Amino acid sequence: MSGPTTSGTVRSGQSGLPRAIATDLDGTLLRSDGTLSARTRSAIQAVEAVGILTVFVTARPPRWLDALVDAVGHHGIALCGNGAFVYDVPSRTVIEQNPLEAALLSELITDLRGAFPDLACAVERADGFEREQAFVDDYCDEYTVRDVGAMSAVGKLLARSPGTDPEVFRAGVGDIVGGRAEVGYSGAVGLAEISAPGITKAAALARWCVGQDIDPNEVWAFGDMPNDLPMIEWAGTGFAVRNAHPDLVAVADQLCPSNDEDGVAQVMESLVIAVSETLGSPLNRGQGEACSKRPRTDL
Repeated sequence: MSGPTTSGTVRSGQSGLPRAIATDLDGTLLRSDGTLSARTRSAIQAVEAVGILTVFVTARPPRWLDALVDAVGHHGIALCGNGAFVYDVPSRTVIEQNPLEAALLSELITDLRGAFPDLACAVERADGFEREQAFVDDYCDEYTVRDVGAMSAVGKLLARSPGTDPEVFRAGVGDIVGGRAEVGYSGAVGLAEISAPGITKAAALARWCVGQDIDPNEVWAFGDMPNDLPMIEWAGTGFAVRNAHPDLVAVADQLCPSNDEDGVAQVMESLVIAVSETLGSPLNRGQGEACSKRPRTDL
């Protein structure tokens, strides 16, 4: 990919209109206050109604998806934990796990603690969070305190070094982990997210698409942070929202308005119009501004 286009119209993937939309949640589909707007809910329903599947691909742990059960596509599946978990949201069941094995988990914690003596760790499991006493964030009350280094396989390792500059820590973790595991950054300052080798949003999305008989070039993917990079590069057309991290903007095919402007919804609305026109039954332009024009991509 050579960077986003800045034309005033949405450009489809190689095979035309997409068969699936894969979207990150926080900072992308959701507004900055963490809510899903009424406009976005309507847009999801509209694209599904014309035959385009939607799937949420997020760093969130499974149980943080429960509040979005009414917005998940009819298939009910969300890909979460940066690809570590496949979650059936309506039944609140993790149906597939791609774990970081116990031996590697212990090895990584030991190596990271050697470089960052104040390292504090937590883990995400299918059944909840567990943390060391020193690991502190806004969600501490959701964690069980225990020795995470002695645990069995987990979905994701979370690590902080309170005394280290966040960018220095992020770079150092990447160097130490190397190719042994995947290091993600989803926007939480000073937090390293480590998954099993080969487990990324792109890998999870690719497996899901195989099950739906959907090719990569039939997917439009949306994101805002570096952990979305593999997915944006894998999809036939990758979008960065206007508020995205520069690393994502640099590789995206297209830009769309920000999460607080319901940018993903605007693209969805343009697709509904395009599908209706392709089928020869244009939508009633009197339905409202949301379906009256294609979104700008030069914002």
